[in-house]
Amino acid sequence: MGGKVTVIGAGFYGSTTAQRLAEFDIFDSVVLTDVVEGKPEGVALDINQSRPIEGFETVVIGVTTSSNGGGYAAIAGSDVVIITAGVARKPGMSRMDLLGVNATIVRGVSEQIARHAPNAVVIVVSNPLDEMTALVSRVTGFPHERVLGQAGMLDTARFSHFVAEKLDVPISMVGTLTLGSHGDTMVPVPSQCSVTVDGSAQPLSKLLDSAAIDELVTRTRNGGAEIIALLKTGSAYYAPSAAAARMAQAVMQDSGAVMPVCAWVDGQYGISGVYLGVQAELGAQGVRRVVETPLTDAELAALRQAAEAVRGKQADVASL
Repeated sequence: MGGKVTVIGAGFYGSTTAQRLAEFDIFDSVVLTDVVEGKPEGVALDINQSRPIEGFETVVIGVTTSSNGGGYAAIAGSDVVIITAGVARKPGMSRMDLLGVNATIVRGVSEQIARHAPNAVVIVVSNPLDEMTALVSRVTGFPHERVLGQAGMLDTARFSHFVAEKLDVPISMVGTLTLGSHGDTMVPVPSQCSVTVDGSAQPLSKLLDSAAIDELVTRTRNGGAEIIALLKTGSAYYAPSAAAARMAQAVMQDSGAVMPVCAWVDGQYGISGVYLGVQAELGAQGVRRVVETPLTDAELAALRQAAEAVRGKQADVASL
């Protein structure tokens, strides 16, 4: 064990992420912060009391923070900081509807990270994801590789779940991939999707016709909204927290795991100067390298289109 990870925001997403990170038992401590007085301390106490049952040593430390920077000294020395702070979507809201209010929150948090944890790798999960990741990069001034966003892991997991459900196969037999943005310009990559049948991997296109695949792609793209509509209050957090925690684990263990994440793209796929959902190799300094996945012409065109769509929004966010 060793090292320290901070989760900013003790809502359902942040609390569940902190729990998952603690149960990995690879960190000395998990710091959980929130502006709601007492909430992070209460969640931390609850998780810590599960340690003898689940058998992990990692200690969770809850800290109430304030908008003027109070409490943030507790994040000093963090190897990884995960930003979950912000307002969650409500039924009928798009991720972009959150842009103004969450930009203010995320900007303030980023300033505190730069001040107190200047060597951290930052994983952003606040929505709208691509824009918030770009904002954190700009405000912290950290090298691009040390700021990344969680989206592709979640979108890919949703796609895999829907495929497994449709074909009635074990989830372990399914491999899918989504790139692009976390939202309307998400680019599921059917050419890289396969299902293992009788010991051999079969392309998804051999098992489902294009109409069925398109239906699953649409459901994946709307995966968060579907959950929000069912819950009525709040948004998804079990699957998103699993994704963020696995990204932090890859960084902490310097594992070199290749995952779909929101990363700075500079030349790959003929795209430059934008945060975009791509596959990347993760290590102690964040993104070691962007891994260029073989794409069909149509998939590449869609990815480039997604890049231009988020480029404009990421430029706009600089003024917020």
